[in-house]
Amino acid sequence: MVGPLRVLVIGSGGRDTLALSRDPAVAELHTAPGNPGTAALGTNHGVDPLEGRAVAKLATRLGASLVVVGPEAPLVAGVADAVRQAGIACFGPSAAAARLEGSKAFAKQVMAAAGVPTARSRDCVTRHQLDQALDEFGPPYVVKDDGLAAGKGVVVTSDRQVAVDHGMRCGRVVIEEFLDGPEVSLFAVTDGRTVRPLQPAQDFKRVGDGDTGPNTGGMGAYTPLPWAPDDLVEEVHHTVLRPTVEEMARRGTPFSGLLYAGLALTARGVRVIEFNARFGDPETQPLLARLATPLGGLLYAAATGDLAAYSELEWSRSAAVAVVLAAAGYPSTPVAGGVITGVDAASKNGSAVIHAGTALDQQGNLISAGGRVLAVVGLGEDIEAARSRAYESIAEIQLDGSFYRHDIAATAARLAVS
Repeated sequence: MVGPLRVLVIGSGGRDTLALSRDPAVAELHTAPGNPGTAALGTNHGVDPLEGRAVAKLATRLGASLVVVGPEAPLVAGVADAVRQAGIACFGPSAAAARLEGSKAFAKQVMAAAGVPTARSRDCVTRHQLDQALDEFGPPYVVKDDGLAAGKGVVVTSDRQVAVDHGMRCGRVVIEEFLDGPEVSLFAVTDGRTVRPLQPAQDFKRVGDGDTGPNTGGMGAYTPLPWAPDDLVEEVHHTVLRPTVEEMARRGTPFSGLLYAGLALTARGVRVIEFNARFGDPETQPLLARLATPLGGLLYAAATGDLAAYSELEWSRSAAVAVVLAAAGYPSTPVAGGVITGVDAASKNGSAVIHAGTALDQQGNLISAGGRVLAVVGLGEDIEAARSRAYESIAEIQLDGSFYRHDIAATAARLAVS
């Protein structure tokens, strides 16, 4: 057993701090900058998560034994590099390796070199290239901002003008063929050599019930997937995750941290939609609710190159469903400052309420401070029981103008592809 660990989590809100707080090896838990939810689990620090020197200085002052860099922007900015240069173990890829998420075009190059199955695509920087690519692949058009876009850089549309407008706003874009079939998220922890996949999850990107409206950062997720092939994790491990990690090492930019593969299970087989370089919302919340392997020790092993000690990860037999409460106006212009009530009541039936876009006002009231305000995670013996618990809990929470989807995992509860 590893420990005691002093862990500093950078910029991830509450998605992994709750699981870390449950690890008996974690003696101290710090978050920067944090929110009211992370403050209840440890200590918040007012440090800019994009400032590598400031993060490294804070970690040194705290005597941190492990720093976990959460969001994509600090990773791409090289915060993990600064922490490692200070001699502190860090879970999160280098800036060079984080390009797997920071540039869609770079990720496509890596996949091509590694023989990883993915959608055919074209890189476009001019209107002429954009029009040619749209002509080549036809509708529905898939237009992706090459860089980071907080989960909102992808447009899938049959409206040619919408596709063109999005492409021209982004500057450099990747145009892809449309992939049929259900989408699945599969995370893996890696130290740059050994790869340990987590279990698959499925999230819901569209803002409205029935997958209507614009794309969001995610409105809910669930795991396990009762309809997925039994060998899905093994297949993705061998055809996607391991080849990608090996290719990154071959390039001299080993990927150490969390590798997230967004997948489409098409009629032609598994295809990679995108890579992320960190835990992704909202899939992380239900996944970590089911992970029985202590998270702190696992991340420390990856950060110190000792992941081979973990042959298989352990999971509870429960199902987990996460439902996101969003502020009015999300995903375009979220309304901030509304008072949130009912969080304590929502937690009384065993559900976890995980803070994201929350803050405290001058009177100490919990208020909204972002688009996705919080997520409620329900556990149960199966998907139906888990989603019932999540929805019973989220109904207790009040925030003027807020909303959530009512169909998260509904079809999966009936053992069908959602």
